Amino acid sequence: MPPEAGNGDAEQLLAHFLAGRTDRTRRAYTADLEDFSRALGRSPSEAVAGLLSGPHRARRMVLDYAVDLRRRGLAPATVQRRLGTLRALVGVAAQTGAVEWSLQVPTEEEVAAADRANRDGVAYFLPHRPDEIDRLDVQHYALRAALGAHYLAPLEQPTEILDVGSGTGQWAYDLCAEFPRALVVGFDLEPSKRPWPPAYRCVRGNLLLGLPFASDRFDFVHQRALISGVPVNSWPSVCRDLGRVVRPGGWVELVECPPWFESAGPVTTRLCEMLQRLLAARGLDSAGRVVAALDDHLERSGLIDIRRRDLDVQVGEWGGRVGSLMATDCRALFFRLGAAFEAAFGIGDHEYRDLVTAMQQEWEQFHTTYRFVFALGMKPD
Repeated sequence: MPPEAGNGDAEQLLAHFLAGRTDRTRRAYTADLEDFSRALGRSPSEAVAGLLSGPHRARRMVLDYAVDLRRRGLAPATVQRRLGTLRALVGVAAQTGAVEWSLQVPTEEEVAAADRANRDGVAYFLPHRPDEIDRLDVQHYALRAALGAHYLAPLEQPTEILDVGSGTGQWAYDLCAEFPRALVVGFDLEPSKRPWPPAYRCVRGNLLLGLPFASDRFDFVHQRALISGVPVNSWPSVCRDLGRVVRPGGWVELVECPPWFESAGPVTTRLCEMLQRLLAARGLDSAGRVVAALDDHLERSGLIDIRRRDLDVQVGEWGGRVGSLMATDCRALFFRLGAAFEAAFGIGDHEYRDLVTAMQQEWEQFHTTYRFVFALGMKPD
């Protein structure tokens, strides 16, 4: 089977792979392959065609899939069984002459290491390094300038504030300055940048494992830009936990954005579609489902006085200072995604840089914008 084999070839291989199996084995293999294809956001034949396109790409796909299985909480034995199905499929392909290599599946240790190294959403594709901190701060300042505020909640004099997914900590530091008598807590997998303001505390942890705070504690709970870190199926429980730790009369505010641009040109659309495929492969919000339902999630978590606001922010020099900041942020984001795009789609460095350059030109031509969605609600007394 040559690189990027057609779906018909893959379908024939699938039929050959399942033929002659016992009913129980065939059902198990079919379930495993259907789960693999769902994780990639493709049909089974498309997923198999991608798997057989080459040993390096296959190993990357399987490692990413294994991390996804681990994050879903599946037992190590189940993870290894599903990876074993993929290995057996490639083995049958080798026996038929479709490929000339075998698939080496990652060990439990390799999966755990990949999970630790790449554990926070789109940053899953990005290294934790100083220039990534700079990019996130640029994004913060762009949104602050566009909104004209740090938040929408009608705060008075909060005494304790929680920033979930605090990232660099810059939003929380600005809240320390705005409310000097308040304690501001940042919660994230990684520590906030130094130095910390005197009234700031950094707590490290995994949101998907629950917030390590007492119920009814905070006057204001803020969470921003975590669709690339929280799987779609985890949002109901995450929002319930946010509602749990806010005190009666306090506010929860979510800020998220879909993985595409408004008024986008063809190159911008192409790159965003590839990004959506990467997100879908990890069970993240590739279709904007979470963003569209932010206010519904808060309401179902028991909050009241639900409010929502969509804010379209300019991207590109045409949009003045805000547009320039957003262009810097988005350009840096896509350049950091280059390695992931190359591994998933075989795009070389030179071609990818040309695409990002063309995307920037489209921002000016089409007056592209990026949408931030705010949703907030109050906990009843």
